[in-house]
Amino acid sequence: MKTTGSFLFLTPKFPKTANEWMKIASDFEEKWQFPHCLGAIDGKHVQIVPPKDSGSQYYNYKKTHSIVLMAIANAHCEFIYCDVGTNGRISDGGVINNTIFYERLVNNQLDIPAPEPVSFNLDLEYVFVGDDAFAMRPDLIKPYSRDSLNNERRICYYRISRARRVVENSFGILTSRFRIFNTAINFQVETIESVVLACCALHNLLRKKSVSYTSLECFDHENIIDGTIQLGARCNPDILHNLERRSGGQVLQRAKNIREKFCTYFNGEGSVSWQEKSALNV
Repeated sequence: MKTTGSFLFLTPKFPKTANEWMKIASDFEEKWQFPHCLGAIDGKHVQIVPPKDSGSQYYNYKKTHSIVLMAIANAHCEFIYCDVGTNGRISDGGVINNTIFYERLVNNQLDIPAPEPVSFNLDLEYVFVGDDAFAMRPDLIKPYSRDSLNNERRICYYRISRARRVVENSFGILTSRFRIFNTAINFQVETIESVVLACCALHNLLRKKSVSYTSLECFDHENIIDGTIQLGARCNPDILHNLERRSGGQVLQRAKNIREKFCTYFNGEGSVSWQEKSALNV
């Protein structure tokens, strides 16, 4: 149960029905050729000037003081959910557990659609995508570890990472446009939470209303001829630290099976013409 920090269900609104989730998934399939994706999840440490007498409460693994911004992005680099305020000292692997989103996810309160067929003989679950900062679940998958890659898994690694990059671009755009993120923020913690959430809401508004807010250079571009990727906007890792990567740990067999189903799809009916070359660069 979340007891600290602030959260915001943003506009475009956080889905409340299976049909609304399916609209997000449809956008991921159309734009990123990833079916049944409900959003890309990531988090960043937002540096702060710690409150007086707070000791090591906000002291993170990078030896700075921070609160964590957790977010879910849709296929258009808009935030559909943000949570900010978890102190930087908490183990990064557990940050997501401290959010309203995760509470509702594990309690089956999000009305996520049931698995549906993507081909004649393959049903796929609806999932969020993340990276090694998060524990894999049947409804949250991440790329394979690099030391386990064969050709098929390398392609799946590329396809999951490709969909997940929307949240990296979202954070990159946010922090490049709102310069307050480029230094340790010196307000009361509750005020910092409000400022960060306001910036996220303004990011969404400007994505929709302002042509000049995001140039083409803000987004990752793939050269489908040679398989190279030109990265778009990214956070400065010296200012906004990534969440610390988790160690291996136990993974539910069902979660592994679901990722294998996506691997089968991406190497079969769901393949794209450029993935062999692009996968060589992961």
